[in-house]
Amino acid sequence: MTYKAITTYKSLTAASVVALMLGAGAASADTWRYAFEEAMEEVQGKYAQKFKEEVEANSDHEVQLFPFGTLGESADIMEQAQSGILQFVDQSPGFTGALIPEAQVFFVPYLLPADGEELNTFFRESKAIKELFPPLYVEQGLELLTMFPEGEVMMTTQNAVTSPEDLNEVKFRVMTNPLLVESYQAFGATPTPLPWGEVYGALQTGIIQGQENPAFFIESTKMYEVTDHITRLGHNNFTTAVMANKEFYDGLSDEDKEVVQNASQAAFDYILEYQQGLTEESLAKIKEAKPDITITTLTEEQRQPFMDTAESVEAEYLEIGGEQAQAILDQMKADLEMAAGSAGGEAAAEAGTDTAAAEGEMAEGEAAEGDASAEPMPAEGEQPSN
Repeated sequence: MTYKAITTYKSLTAASVVALMLGAGAASADTWRYAFEEAMEEVQGKYAQKFKEEVEANSDHEVQLFPFGTLGESADIMEQAQSGILQFVDQSPGFTGALIPEAQVFFVPYLLPADGEELNTFFRESKAIKELFPPLYVEQGLELLTMFPEGEVMMTTQNAVTSPEDLNEVKFRVMTNPLLVESYQAFGATPTPLPWGEVYGALQTGIIQGQENPAFFIESTKMYEVTDHITRLGHNNFTTAVMANKEFYDGLSDEDKEVVQNASQAAFDYILEYQQGLTEESLAKIKEAKPDITITTLTEEQRQPFMDTAESVEAEYLEIGGEQAQAILDQMKADLEMAAGSAGGEAAAEAGTDTAAAEGEMAEGEAAEGDASAEPMPAEGEQPSN
C-alpha cells in the first residue's frame, strides 16, 4: 500500500486498516469490498445486503460490507473506490458532484416527481442514467451500476417553515455540492456545508439550525431530537449511485460481470419494494418518540415560492454542470415525461380493469336478481300457483 493510501486512512481504527491491508492483495481476489454512506439497517445498507446475498448465492465470491463511519467519511470511501482498495461504493451525487458536475442535476428542486410510481419508472428506464451518465463515471475510474431513489427529502429545523422568509439567516447544513448550496440560497437560507458526522452536534449546539434528509434517515439518526419541526416541501427525492472500480470491473470474467449486473438489478428491484410505505412509517416512529414535534406538509400555495426558484437553480446548473449539462438536463426531462406518461397509462389501465371488473360484478348481480325475481317453474305434476 502506498504512503498516500496509508495517510488517507489515518483516522481509521487499527482493525479497519488491518482488514483493508489484508484484503488489498491479489491473494483475496474473491473477496469484494463494498462501502456505503449509511448504516446497515438504512436504505443503502439494505440494498448492499441484498447485493451481497445475490453475489454469494450465485458465485464463489464473498462481499464484505463497510457501513458509514467504518472507513471514514464520504470523501474517504470515494478515494478508496477510485484507488481500487474498495471494489464497490454507494455514494450520492451530492458528493460525487465535485468529480462529476453533471450529477448535480439531481439537486434541481422540483425536477423529480413526487409520485412514487412515476419516480420508480424514471429510475428503471431513464436513458440519461443508463446511457449518458456511465461514460462520465468511467472518466473518474468508476463503473456506474445503478442509481436509485431513497425517499422524499424533508427539512428539519428549529423553527417552523412555511415560506422562504422563514429560512432567512437560518444556517442550513448541506452536502458539499455547489448546486445544493445554490438551491438553499434561492430558498432564502444560509447554506453551510458540513461532514455528516458533525451534523447532530452542530444542531445541538446551535451552530446550524437545519438540515435535510429522507424520513427514514431523520428517524434512524435521531435528528428529530435536536430539531422541533419537520417540513415537507416536496422539492426532491434523495438519489444515490452504486459504482464499481472500473479497473476491477473490466478485469472480471464475463460470468462474474453477469453476476454483478444481476445482483445489482435484484437489489434495485428489492429496494424499491422495500421503500413502499417507509416514509410514513418513519414519520410515525418519529412522532411516537417525540410527540411534540411538528410535521408539516406545505400546501400547493405555500410551495409555490419555493417552486419559483427552480428556474434560477436550473440556470445555475447549466453554468456549473459541465460540458454535458444541457444534454443531461434535456434527456432527464424527456425521461421524466416518458415516466409520467407510462405511470399515467398504467393507472388508466388499472382503473379500466377495476371498472370492467365492477361492471362484470354488476352484470352478474343483475342477472342474479333477475333469476331471483322470476316465477319458479312448477315441478312436474304440480299446478302453477295463482
